[in-house]
Amino acid sequence: MGVYKESLWEWVKTIQRWRRVRLEQVKRSDAGKGFRVVAKRWVVERTFGWLMKQRRLTRDYEGLCETLEAMVYGAMIRLMLARLAA
Repeated sequence: MGVYKESLWEWVKTIQRWRRVRLEQVKRSDAGKGFRVVAKRWVVERTFGWLMKQRRLTRDYEGLCETLEAMVYGAMIRLMLARLAA
């Protein structure tokens, strides 16, 4: 296990004191070559793609993390409202 992975696991353990968090490690199979869909990863990648369509979120202009979080919430609300209206 690499250094990054170890520090990530330690961070999750400290967060679990306050919140119920579960970290699931999905390893890539070396058996096949080429593109293979990794379970659950496509959901995250697709969501990031939707968020990057919002001009304000493509660059980090915000000074506070809370402001950026509010912008992400606003972008997702806008996306969901557009889907519900269609």
